[in-house]
Amino acid sequence: MTGIKPDLEEQLKASLWHKIGTLVSSETKKLSIQHDVPIDAKPQFIGALTEMVWAQIENVAMDLEAFARHAGRSTVGTDDVLLLTRRNEALEGVLRKWVEAKAKKEPIGKKKPDSKGKGKKVRRK
Repeated sequence: MTGIKPDLEEQLKASLWHKIGTLVSSETKKLSIQHDVPIDAKPQFIGALTEMVWAQIENVAMDLEAFARHAGRSTVGTDDVLLLTRRNEALEGVLRKWVEAKAKKEPIGKKKPDSKGKGKKVRRK
């Protein structure tokens, strides 16, 4: 059971179906060329794959919400995502590198001081 409205769920699943269909079509074309054999995916395969991906998305969402709740937060954060990836070392490594790269940049919402030297005031003794 998702916590979203049925209309929205239907739209999201349709969008997911379309994207998965596009990806599968692209990959089957590549395989057909590579192996010189016609390869095609039936709509039933796309539908089954879409349902499987949707179920995985629901599980991931529930896990992320549980991690955030356990930490006493109402919002899912980066730490929750990293915790979710703990059993997939390759994925965790990729995400950690991405997080570190983002951390080196200016945080969102913080303004850089302008050229006149205005910025955070420091009290001097």
